[in-house]
Amino acid sequence: MALKHTLLALTLATCAGSALAAQKYYAWVGTYNPNGEGLYRFQLNLKTGALTERTLVSSLPDAAQLTASADGKTLYLASEAKNGVIQALRVKDSGELEILNQVASGGDGPVYLSLTPNGRYLLAANYASGSVAVLPVKADGSLGEACDIQQHEGEPGAAKPAAAVEGSFAASDHNGPHAHMIAADPQGKFVFATDLGLDRIYQYRFDDETGKLTPNDPPFIAASSAGAGPRHFVFTPKGDALWLINEEASTLTGYKLDGKKGTLTEGKTVSSLPAGYKGTSFAAGLALDSRGTNLYIANRLRNSISHFTLGSDGEFVFKDEVWTGGDYPRTITLTPDGRWLYAMNQRSDNITRFSVARDCGKLTPAGEFTPVGSPSQMVITLLK
Repeated sequence: MALKHTLLALTLATCAGSALAAQKYYAWVGTYNPNGEGLYRFQLNLKTGALTERTLVSSLPDAAQLTASADGKTLYLASEAKNGVIQALRVKDSGELEILNQVASGGDGPVYLSLTPNGRYLLAANYASGSVAVLPVKADGSLGEACDIQQHEGEPGAAKPAAAVEGSFAASDHNGPHAHMIAADPQGKFVFATDLGLDRIYQYRFDDETGKLTPNDPPFIAASSAGAGPRHFVFTPKGDALWLINEEASTLTGYKLDGKKGTLTEGKTVSSLPAGYKGTSFAAGLALDSRGTNLYIANRLRNSISHFTLGSDGEFVFKDEVWTGGDYPRTITLTPDGRWLYAMNQRSDNITRFSVARDCGKLTPAGEFTPVGSPSQMVITLLK
């Protein structure tokens, strides 16, 4: 009987995997001008990982940041212009886009967008002005004007990253507030925002009825080291912790999340670079697999992707790294099934692809290059 159950489970898993592979997906890629001309749509073959049928679908200037609704029917696209704007876009059955509306981002230079878990609000981090904003999502997917804006204020962080490797000259924008990312925890009760310029991680309580952010106690915590430049983070599948990369220091820091208080407790910090590396590099993007056991970090200038495994005790273990096959990887993206990883190589104007080993998470270059000018971010949605 046990053998029959095992065989049945394996059969169902295989069928589910085959069904997922048979589905087609869109890959939406935001870019920077002038090499990039806006937002591009690709068809993604989940079985082969190939990106085909590149199509320019929006000419919004510096359309570098985006996110999608859970059903994939609405895209939210930000222009990193001085007076930041965000467009709500309906995805038609044909894959063409219809502009629902456009609103102000609540600051200058929006560099990150995310939706709350229930999709009722869009969160925006405005790098140039150092503010974060909450925008209500209407029933048709369009956006309302910001219902809350929080302006970061304080003394700039250290000009040089104390924890950087020997020979590093990494330093940028420690001259005032620069909000770099904002996201809600998986429960939607708390919101966290990084500020690279102030070397802080802000902690907010979130009211889902009003869309208001309330500073938690404490309202922020300092970065793991002086001048570290906290950038992007990902929550663990359980939502009990988050892993954060520090851009200037090129480090990875773990934080435990108190699910009742909504506050973070700093844990271990390790370098995102291999042992022995000396010189300048910037940690840029990160991706965590669905199991929460394999973490990948893009290193700009070093032009590599570091692979870490995460043990049950929460310890990071550096496994290996692979060359991105391009220059200045800004972000990395995993496919929904975790079989493929893509690197957005901003300065070499291409996207490179890697297969992901199912057993250990090791990356292997696919040896293919997808040309696109100054790619910044990729979002994958199911092709209906």
